[in-house]
Amino acid sequence: MSDRIFGAVGLLLAAFYAYAATLIQESFLTDTVGPKAFPFIIAGVLALASIAIILRPDAEPQWPALPRLVEILAAVVVMLIYAQTLKIVGFVIATTVASAYLSWRLGSKPLAAVLAGIGTAVGIYIVFHLALGLSLARGPFGF
Repeated sequence: MSDRIFGAVGLLLAAFYAYAATLIQESFLTDTVGPKAFPFIIAGVLALASIAIILRPDAEPQWPALPRLVEILAAVVVMLIYAQTLKIVGFVIATTVASAYLSWRLGSKPLAAVLAGIGTAVGIYIVFHLALGLSLARGPFGF
């Protein structure tokens, strides 16, 4: 039963995501795909996955223990804080901190997690900003 509830929540989330994509303002200088295509693709994939969960639920789902649920909740909180601080501290700093925390919680040693966070942030910055020319949130240091 819990799988079907989870699938229904996912389906509602997909519908909301598709609706939110319709609210994106398009400039007259957009390409043929436009800015709405990617959110519609994500909504479609989420809807298909949710329908699959509703139609074929797990007979005996195993929920994680309370400590693991707290870890999952902490990861969600970190991602929410990441989204809120992105414009304040910039992409590189926010991504470094969030990636380092998540790497640490996934089992890396603290130093390795910090290095993974720095590598992730700098790597994404190089690919998306420097190579592809996409705009990323700039912090107080200009990156």
